[in-house]
Amino acid sequence: MAGLAALALTLTACGGESLEESDSGGSSDGGDGKGSVTVGGANFTEATLMAELYRGVLEEAGYSVSITNVDSRELYEPELESGGIDVVPEYAATLAEFLNTDENGPEAEPVASSDVTETVTALRELAEPRGLTVLDAGDAVNQNAFAVTDEFATENDLSTLTDLGELGEPVRLAAGEDCPQRPFCEPGLENTYGIDVTEIVPLGVGTVQGKQAVQRGEAELALVSTTDAVLEDFGLVTLEDDQKLQQADNLLPVVNADSLGEQRDALDALNELTATLTTEDLKELNRQVDSERRKAEDAAHDYLVEQGLVE
Repeated sequence: MAGLAALALTLTACGGESLEESDSGGSSDGGDGKGSVTVGGANFTEATLMAELYRGVLEEAGYSVSITNVDSRELYEPELESGGIDVVPEYAATLAEFLNTDENGPEAEPVASSDVTETVTALRELAEPRGLTVLDAGDAVNQNAFAVTDEFATENDLSTLTDLGELGEPVRLAAGEDCPQRPFCEPGLENTYGIDVTEIVPLGVGTVQGKQAVQRGEAELALVSTTDAVLEDFGLVTLEDDQKLQQADNLLPVVNADSLGEQRDALDALNELTATLTTEDLKELNRQVDSERRKAEDAAHDYLVEQGLVE
């Protein structure tokens, strides 16, 4: 972990800054003298959008904001603890289990569940000793989801995963290679829903190839996410996780307690955004970037204006 943290210091931030060069915390003057904030996170469409949304509301609150996106949680989380990054948009269950295994080992009893309140409580218990403040979770959630063709769903009157299990037909699943070992993938489908998964087609999670495999009839089911914005382009629909197999990966801000945890106006701005954003909003923002090729900063800014969060 120390090696990863050291590596993070050399990674390039958005706009050409490195973490070593980025301003962080509240010590430097921002546009209204409130200081500067570094927003961090992972380097994929949704994470980039969330960082831009955070930038927008924090700048509206009077802060000078820079963004640092890196490839993985293993890199940015130590920087959040140290104060090199001030705030990160996170997923409640995933971060809770990341901290849980880091603290208690890879065989630790899971602390996250499908209940968002219980999951956030467990996350706070793990995060606070590390100097992190976990803000409230919102309705927007990015969880595993499973998609079939709209035609297959209509022909078999399917709307839930329970319906698919009760159908009793063998299912080929386009997913990651580790799906047979992941409790929320093949084992969960079989044990919770009684779905007969006969083959894993190893095409990754939410990939174009996986969606095409279902579209072409080379698999019946694809592992995607609840914020996947392009399923309709492939004629796919998701089946509801009606028995709550998946964990509560609701989005929420996590801040460094020393650098930002006492800045009430910043926390209020982040909380207001979290309370406004929905899963459908996030899906639409993802679609604008992935399908329409809009810049994340433009899509995020327009959304904030539409919602009355910035002028």
